[in-house]
Amino acid sequence: MRILIDISHPSHVHLFKNMIRNLENKGHKVKITARGKENTLLLNAYGLEYEVVGKHRDNLVLKGLNMFDIDYMIYKVAKIFKPDICIGESNMYVAHASKLIKKPSIIFDDSERGIEHYLLFAPFATIICTPSGYRRKVNPKKHVKYNGYKELAYLHPNNYKPDSSILDSLNLCECDKFVILRFNAFASSHDVGIRGFNMEMKYRLIKELEKHSEVFISSEVKLPARFEKYIIQVPQHKLHDILYYATLLVGDTQTMTTEAAVLGVPAIRCNTFVGPRDMSNFIELEQKYGLIFNFRDPQKAIEKAVELIQQPNLKKEWLQKRKNLLKDKIDVTAFMTWFIENYPESFKVMKENPDYQRRFK
Repeated sequence: MRILIDISHPSHVHLFKNMIRNLENKGHKVKITARGKENTLLLNAYGLEYEVVGKHRDNLVLKGLNMFDIDYMIYKVAKIFKPDICIGESNMYVAHASKLIKKPSIIFDDSERGIEHYLLFAPFATIICTPSGYRRKVNPKKHVKYNGYKELAYLHPNNYKPDSSILDSLNLCECDKFVILRFNAFASSHDVGIRGFNMEMKYRLIKELEKHSEVFISSEVKLPARFEKYIIQVPQHKLHDILYYATLLVGDTQTMTTEAAVLGVPAIRCNTFVGPRDMSNFIELEQKYGLIFNFRDPQKAIEKAVELIQQPNLKKEWLQKRKNLLKDKIDVTAFMTWFIENYPESFKVMKENPDYQRRFK
């Protein structure tokens, strides 16, 4: 089988990297297209070959104008590569290209935000795969639900083992107490109008937490000089190893909150996504599993962070919560590998017997 995969965000590299290796080890030919410096740096770090198509744009107007160029470039790659199937995450480009070359596309999506983006890929996608809690209405003739989160494609224990040697670069050991603060740039199309911690609240968060713990910052947005000494200096592909050993994660981020949860790290998330229309995975992780805390009010988030960092046996309690989560969820990489390799029969199996996925534990 010949498989085309497009990468437009660093999280897509993590989502697909193990699946790509699985498929290649089984003799399938995989072609990766990508854009954006962070994406290509990660692909290089994992030793995955790719072809650059188009440029990453942060400006929403430029993104819109750029869409047609990227569409055309991926279409050209597809015409030459001749894939049997095209894969992407929330990806309009492969959905469009696959339609033009009359081949099926499988699009993975986990965000109920950003209806405009969804409408650009959903009508063209052959199959849309989502977590089981996904609340947006999808055409049932093309919808498959799996019992997991995309982060369980790369952080499930079957696929991820933490590397404690990374702690040496920060002069830490596994028993040390430390907090990671993660700040989002909110530059994606589905982030329009969303706010997290402002600079004053970020600094207040740091000063309150460093009374009880070491503090490290990972930030997508440039911070003032007074934050510089807290910035974590590790390769991007090693950030999950640091997160695994952290005592607590606090931020206005989306993906890293779920990553912390599936690793058994207490996480506090604060942004204006939070509310009755929040994404389903954050609601489930808080209300069903007690792994994260969601706040709109930064002051309440800070107060909760200070409370948690002083709590004894915090990590032990959260690792038990993680075990409860893993009992329910599947190894998403194993599921994706099977589903793609056996498509279209796999779609029929999942529609007739959704419990078939339980074998991917």
